Amino acid sequence: MNRMPWDMSGKVVVITGGNAGIGLGFARGIAKAGGDLVIWGRRKEANDKARAELEQYGVRVLTQEVDVADEARVVAAFAEAVGAMGRVDGAIANAGLMMNQGSFTNMTGEAWHGLLAVNQHGAFYVAREAARHMRARAEAGDPGGSILFCASLSAVTGSIGMQHYNASKGAMASLARGIAVDMGKFGIRANTVCPGYTESETVKDQGPDSPLGAQVRERCPIGRFGTPEDFEGIGVYFMSDASRYHTGDLVKIDGGWMANAGKLNTAAERRA
Repeated sequence: MNRMPWDMSGKVVVITGGNAGIGLGFARGIAKAGGDLVIWGRRKEANDKARAELEQYGVRVLTQEVDVADEARVVAAFAEAVGAMGRVDGAIANAGLMMNQGSFTNMTGEAWHGLLAVNQHGAFYVAREAARHMRARAEAGDPGGSILFCASLSAVTGSIGMQHYNASKGAMASLARGIAVDMGKFGIRANTVCPGYTESETVKDQGPDSPLGAQVRERCPIGRFGTPEDFEGIGVYFMSDASRYHTGDLVKIDGGWMANAGKLNTAAERRA
């Protein structure tokens, strides 16, 4: 999509893990809608590449090297972003890890805490700093703001060997609801997006003959993996005033995967 139907001119959005994959998809949509961006990522080269792409849309882009598991760095980086951009209107907690331990009984404490440090605690640090800034603006007469958590269908399903991932993504959805209830009086909204199987640096479509590729094509009504481009619109929606009365919700962007959870389509049915 070359342009977005909603205007985000004058708004600033922080996106963690915004230099690739779904995070960059969110960023690209916001840039197309005229919104300014703060991209957080641990890799300078990826940050630089993302900034060069996003600046082509004529918006301001600040990139910062941030490990969201480091609370002190998150606090400092958010303050730096506000100082550089003047304000922050939205924050998308997208950074995350995904590691399969094979079985729950194989899972070590190190693996558990290492993943939650990024996926769950990092998301909390980012959301808290965003809410603090947005609340201060509201108390000064400028209410509003949007916090979005990028979770996964794993927030509402179980996965073999990925219970730490399930727990972290489920926590995001619960955190969003809690923020929505607590911060609504300041005009601050909080929601969760749950992607289905989407191509990224960690998830690849290896074709219809691969086990996962065959499963996605068979079960997903749309019949393909998602792409980062599929998240441009939903990012703009939740970060813009178009969703100003939408809060405390969980939205699945999965090509219909969960709607078809009880039944596998056959190729013949898809052609019908």
